[in-house]
Amino acid sequence: MAAKIIIEATTLKIIRIIPILKHQEHYDAATLKEIIRGCKEFNHRYQKAFYEKYFGFALKIVFRYIYRYERAIDVTNDGFVKVFRGFEVFESRDDTELQKVLMGWMRRIMINTAIDELRKNNMIPEIGALPDYIWEEPDRNGAADQAILYKELIAEIKKLPPSYRVVFNMYVIDGFSHQEIADKLGISVGTSKSSLSKARMHLQKYINRNSPEAGICKM
Repeated sequence: MAAKIIIEATTLKIIRIIPILKHQEHYDAATLKEIIRGCKEFNHRYQKAFYEKYFGFALKIVFRYIYRYERAIDVTNDGFVKVFRGFEVFESRDDTELQKVLMGWMRRIMINTAIDELRKNNMIPEIGALPDYIWEEPDRNGAADQAILYKELIAEIKKLPPSYRVVFNMYVIDGFSHQEIADKLGISVGTSKSSLSKARMHLQKYINRNSPEAGICKM
């Protein structure tokens, strides 16, 4: 099984799916269950279909943490390897909530993979940008992401010091509590709150310039 995972990981590195597919389809619960079942069996055809559908969703999550495009792709692919490996234990009891549960589960994996990468590199700031077509491509899988991930706001988040940026992403966008952030980053809850407050101050200035009535978040 380990050999299969390595083979699939290598395949993913080659495929990369650039540019992101223009013919994404909406999967009903039955189709999605079939694809997940195929992924659990390490069926390459089903893995490829799953990867093609959710690559854009996953890359946008990772890119909030890793701002070098080529590295973000690598980290996203690393995350997909973990997803395929983790399918063995993934389950959703309610078919009507299958995609929602799946995407929430994938989101956590992608975030953790990105944080591991930042930790490994001592949270060195990343530089770069996603190509414009990534932002123009409709993401049919994440309405909440679409409401937040404006290209301009991401550009402002990019300017934050790495530690502030990670805390802001985790708390405001990805819904982690300060205790969870502290545990994952090895910092105190107070440091997490302080980093969020400083990130908010910077981003609120940007919001005030562009939409005076809008607010970033509350701690």
